[in-house]
Amino acid sequence: LRPPTVIGQFHTLFFGSVRMFFLGVLGFAVYGNEALHFSCDPDKREVNLFCYNQFRPITPQVFWALQLVIVLVPGAFFHLYAACKSIKQEDILQKSFYAGFYIFSVFLRIILEAVAFWLQIQLFGFKVNAIYMCDVGALEKKFNITRCMVPEHFEKTIFLIAMYTFTVITVVLCIAEIFEISCRRLGILKTQ
Repeated sequence: LRPPTVIGQFHTLFFGSVRMFFLGVLGFAVYGNEALHFSCDPDKREVNLFCYNQFRPITPQVFWALQLVIVLVPGAFFHLYAACKSIKQEDILQKSFYAGFYIFSVFLRIILEAVAFWLQIQLFGFKVNAIYMCDVGALEKKFNITRCMVPEHFEKTIFLIAMYTFTVITVVLCIAEIFEISCRRLGILKTQ
C-alpha cells in the first residue's frame, strides 16, 4: 500500500531513498572512524577515549539512524493496520476514519521530527569546532582541562546542516501532505 497522496509518495521516495542513502553512505564516510582520529593533549588512549565520550555521548550516525526508525513507526503502524483490514488506497481519502487515522500518523511524524530536531541541536549544535576543551578532572590528572583535536570538523559541520535541512524538508512535506488530504476531502482538489 503506497501513500494515498502525491506528496506522501514523494515523501516516501525522499525519506526512503535520498535521506537513507545520504546517511548510510556519506555519514559513514564523514563520521565512520571519528573516534580513532580524535586526539587530545596528552595523546594517551585513556584521555582520548574519556574526552571522546564527553564530546560525543551518542554518535551522530546512531542518532540519525534512530531518528529514521522512530519517524517511520507511525506510518508503519498505519500501513500495517491498512494491510490487516484490506483497506484500498482510494478508501483512505474517501472514508473519514481512515483519513483521520492517516492524518494522525502524519502529525506523529511531524512531532517526532521536531523532537529529533531539538535533540540534535542539544547534542550536536550547528557547528563542529576544530578544538574541543575536555574536562579530565575525573581522571585525576594534573590539569583539569585538555585540548582535543576534532578531525574533519568542517565536513562534519556541513553534514550537520544537511541533516537539519533533511528534517525541515520532511516536516514541510508532512505539512503539505496534510494540506493535500484536507483539500481533497473538501473537494478543492480532485481525488486521484
